[in-house]
Formats: sequence, structure tokens, C-alpha cells
Amino acid sequence: MPNELIFIITVLIYLGSVLVLYKIFGKNGLYAFAIFGTLLGNIAVCKNVDIFGVSTTAGNVLYASTFLVTDILSEKYGKKEAAKAVAYSFSIMILWMAGTQLILLFTPNANDYINESLKVVFGLVPRITIASLAGFILSQNLDVFLYHFIWSRTGNGKGMLWLRNNGSTLTSQAVDTIIFTTLAFWGVYPRNVFMSILITTYVFKAVVALLDTPFMYLARRIVPLHEKG
Repeated sequence: MPNELIFIITVLIYLGSVLVLYKIFGKNGLYAFAIFGTLLGNIAVCKNVDIFGVSTTAGNVLYASTFLVTDILSEKYGKKEAAKAVAYSFSIMILWMAGTQLILLFTPNANDYINESLKVVFGLVPRITIASLAGFILSQNLDVFLYHFIWSRTGNGKGMLWLRNNGSTLTSQAVDTIIFTTLAFWGVYPRNVFMSILITTYVFKAVVALLDTPFMYLARRIVPLHEKG
């Protein structure tokens, strides 16, 4: 299956999953996806792939989907609830980093066959997670701030939903991409590969941000099962 088709499928699956979890579990479903997205995104970002002829990482779609979560929370429940999703994900990422390193401290026995693979994957976790933590906490809080700033200037009507959704996400993802890519990959890859990853990472995140707009409008109409009177 070509990477381009996989990219399209993952966009639909991840953005669609946000709405399904929201419908079934309400705010808790959104919090769960935010945590899931940041954790798996930290692993997926280590895999380099070519999509539409350019080099990027496999974690872009998943991580970009978490911005839909904070925007839905901002839209439906306010700034405080959106900030909770950021705080929950940030806390779990710290535990994730500590937990992976504790796993590596164990000495494998003669029957072990996976330790070397774990060392390769989890060995990258500290740098990737620190980069992710820095980018995540700054960009997600910026996203929440900008969403409500645009809201205060344009009102909360459905007609301007696209502006607060895309304006906040596109700006905050640019900040996240610069911080994360620099801290995670500077010096790891040749400069031309690094610049390619930096540029394409933002481009693909921006594409996901634009594609999540109709999902945002659908989320505005959704009433979670437990909230129905």
C-alpha cells in the first residue's frame, strides 16, 4: 500500500476517532485521545517516510490530530477544559519517559529476544520526549490562547469557527514544529535532511489542520451520549 494512501487513511481514522470518542465518552474521550496521540506520536515520529515525494515523519498526522482535541474542548467547554487536556498529556509524557528508561535498566535473561530492539526505540525516548514536551507545552497553550483570542474578536458564531480553528492551529503548529524538530533532530541528520523534515513536517501538519475543519463543525453539533437529557 503506498504511503500516500496510508496518509489519507490515517487522517480519516484519527480525526474520525476523535469524534467517536467524544460522542461515546464526552470530555473524557477527548482527554484519552490527547494522551494517546502524544504517546504514540513520540514513537511514530522516529520513523522517516516519503510521502508525495518528500521526506517526513510518520507521527505528523497523529500529533496534529491532538490540536483538534483542544479546539473542540475550547469550543464546547471553554479554556479551562482545553488546558486540562494539555496538562494531562504533559504529565503522562513525563511518566512515559521515566517508565521507558526504567525498563531499559533491567538486565535481560538468556530467554530475552527484544531487549536490543527496545534499546533502539526507547533509547531515543529521552531526547524525543524532551523535544516533544517543550514543543507541546508551548504550542498547545498557545493554541488555546489564540483560539480564545480570535473568539473574543470575532464572536462564537458558527460562521467564524473555521477562522479560530485554523488560525490558532496553523500558528501554534508552526511554533511546535520549529521547537520539536530542532531539539529532536538537529545534528542527528545532515542539514539538508533536517531542513526537509522541518519544512515537510509543518506542511503535513498544516494539511491535517485544514482537513480537520469539517470535523470541527461536526463536533460542534455532537452531543455526547451521557449529556443527553
